[in-house]
Amino acid sequence: MRAVRGRADNAPVSQARELADRVVLATRRIGGARDAMLVAAAVLALLAVVEAGGRGDQTGMDLGTALLLSLWATLPLMFLTAHPVAVALAITIANAIILGGSEPPFSAGVLAELLALYWLGRTRSRKIAFPFLLPFVLYALGRPDPGFTLLLLLTAGAVLLGAAIRDRGKAVASAAASRATADTLLEHAARGERARIARELHDVVAHHISMIAVQAETARLTTPGMPPDGAKRLLAIGDTARTALTEMRRLLGVLREDVSPLDSGPVRAPQPGLAELNALVDEARASGGAGTRLIVQGKVMPLDPGVQLTAYRIVQEALTNARRHAPGAAVDVELDYTASALLVRVRDNGPGPESSGDGHGLLGMRERAAMVGGTLTVGRSPGGGFLVETVLPIPADETGLLPGGGAVTPAEEP
Repeated sequence: MRAVRGRADNAPVSQARELADRVVLATRRIGGARDAMLVAAAVLALLAVVEAGGRGDQTGMDLGTALLLSLWATLPLMFLTAHPVAVALAITIANAIILGGSEPPFSAGVLAELLALYWLGRTRSRKIAFPFLLPFVLYALGRPDPGFTLLLLLTAGAVLLGAAIRDRGKAVASAAASRATADTLLEHAARGERARIARELHDVVAHHISMIAVQAETARLTTPGMPPDGAKRLLAIGDTARTALTEMRRLLGVLREDVSPLDSGPVRAPQPGLAELNALVDEARASGGAGTRLIVQGKVMPLDPGVQLTAYRIVQEALTNARRHAPGAAVDVELDYTASALLVRVRDNGPGPESSGDGHGLLGMRERAAMVGGTLTVGRSPGGGFLVETVLPIPADETGLLPGGGAVTPAEEP
């Protein structure tokens, strides 16, 4: 058998380059069509037939065999998307027969081979795709001809390109699935936090509505000389308040069904406020084994129970995070009363968590701060350690002492 003969001139290279440019242009035009491979197979088969007929007596292959092999090396491409392994096998066998007969391969057949191997690498594993390179490896090793080496490099590059795109697609899909899962979990956690916050606020709001009902009933029964119309209005106020309490209990039942059954039990204790921060700091100091201080600045004033509950829960969660991520670190809890807002800072001198934007605890603190119109920032403290800071707005008409006569005072550090 004769070796693949090189050409003295650059005519084959120019023809191959022109053919490749035409195929690329055609593929770009029909890339979005369902019959793209059908059109590509028809175009390449036509080019291969023209090339086979134009060879004449330049090779030792008769015209009939050349036409048969040209169609064999290109037409199966129309079934590539449905049967990539079978199509790649058929085209590879056709090109191997041509090379085995010491004939130069058809340029269209080489392009079909590259497309088939690219698609095979893109849709199948490397264990399936790489064996198709074996014939080209054997020809390149057995015949030291630049043409065989170039053909081996092209076919290997087609398989590797398809495999790389396949791996990249899998990585992108996996990342998208991970992001979707994380977003779903985050949304679920947010709903759970909002439900828990609403359940806690239920006690606060229910207390006020109960007081409305009690005060309306007391005024109706104890006010001497009240006109009948006034008594009727007070009775209507009491009835409306009791109806509102009933509807709130129904809403609370819906919220309990929206979270885990472990969290659905009734809470009998009253919701905490700023007056309970001393006990919370004492508990943190006892369990953490390090100094924990409560520092109050500014003029202490009464706050809405919802704002107090929000500040208490944020401090509670921040102290929990400090014990978890910075065990043994000293912690300062600061309350700074200004004319328009309550500033709450929880600062430790430990390393802090690796991330300041994730986690259900931080999500819950953000939800609580946003619920009362406040803001929350977390991150590294300028002086070292980790800082949780929230700004809770105070309505202009809130003055005086804390509810129930309690007052928040700085806790002495032992």
